[in-house]
Amino acid sequence: MDFSPNPDHALIVEAVDAACATYDDTYWAQRDERHEFPWDFYADMAAGGWVGIAIPEAYGGGGQGIAEAAIVLNRVAASGAAMNGSTALHLTMFGLNPVVKFGNEQLKETFLPRAAAGDLHVAFGVTEPDAGTDTSRIITRATEDGMGGWIVNGRKIWSSKALESEVCLLLARTDGQPGEFNGLTLFLVDLDPEHCDIAPIPKVGRNAVASCEVAYDDLPVEGWRMVGERGRGFHHILHGLNPERILLSAMACGIGEAALRRATHYANEREVFGRQIGANQAVSHPLAKAHMELNAAMTMMHRAAWHYDHGLECGELANTAKYLAAEASFFAADQAMQTHGGLGYASEYHVERYWREARLQRIAPVSQEMTLNYIAQNIMGLPRSY
Repeated sequence: MDFSPNPDHALIVEAVDAACATYDDTYWAQRDERHEFPWDFYADMAAGGWVGIAIPEAYGGGGQGIAEAAIVLNRVAASGAAMNGSTALHLTMFGLNPVVKFGNEQLKETFLPRAAAGDLHVAFGVTEPDAGTDTSRIITRATEDGMGGWIVNGRKIWSSKALESEVCLLLARTDGQPGEFNGLTLFLVDLDPEHCDIAPIPKVGRNAVASCEVAYDDLPVEGWRMVGERGRGFHHILHGLNPERILLSAMACGIGEAALRRATHYANEREVFGRQIGANQAVSHPLAKAHMELNAAMTMMHRAAWHYDHGLECGELANTAKYLAAEASFFAADQAMQTHGGLGYASEYHVERYWREARLQRIAPVSQEMTLNYIAQNIMGLPRSY
């Protein structure tokens, strides 16, 4: 892995920073307050080719890797867009990765060019109300219709962008019983309103992008919409989950950077007892610690992305990057709020929005505790506790 400056990556940073400069903190605060999807921002990012950056060139995309997609999302989040901006884009970047890796040619030709152009919004349907983190307990079922297709029934929860999306990458059980990973199959399904009831979930933050519960009622799915092999869906979807953790770690670090930028500016300007508050080590040391922790998390993120893009095992690195970035991001946002004092609790200074969105990183898409379980059991060989 080469740590020397990459001129191509520097150009991405410069271009994305310029594109995001049009959309200031006030814009994002309004989108969050009004629960409005950032359509104009999304259109600009699609026109710039950023939405389809990781889709192969043969299908109209940028042909870049997860490393480059992570840089894009990091800069979006760091601009002040935080999760509202970055998660408006990221599902197309990682959600269709299993289609790129395992999809049949008809799937690729039908959907990838539209996704690359920004014309196709994609949701992700894995988590269920009664399964949570235990993916093996999925009970949403796809049954054969006798004509080469499938009928899907079940419920998914926390499906981001389901309100805006035309299709969903859905993990359903075709074989076996709950508790088994084998027997889960991946489909790219239409979110047909006649068969899908989509309800947004009220939540603390990231309100410009809805998180939804989706009920599937006899949803017909054509046979060619299966992604990869029957019964191998869980293994296929890992090609979406590991990139998701990498991209989320990049986004988390971006939120931390935005929060730290505001905190540093305030600490340099605010004077109490005749001097800048940043001169007090009780203020400066936590901010310095946040800076170092964000840098460390970014380094791990780049390492995980490099491994993924080079076809190397990256489960440990992706989970480690996500864990470290979530901790560093929230610490930075929390210190930014503390640095602002009472004003940090006011919407005017925006750090409360960063704080709300950074907190999410420690819960979703997998909790910090489950990440530690993964490392303890799968990497260190310690006995399973549950």
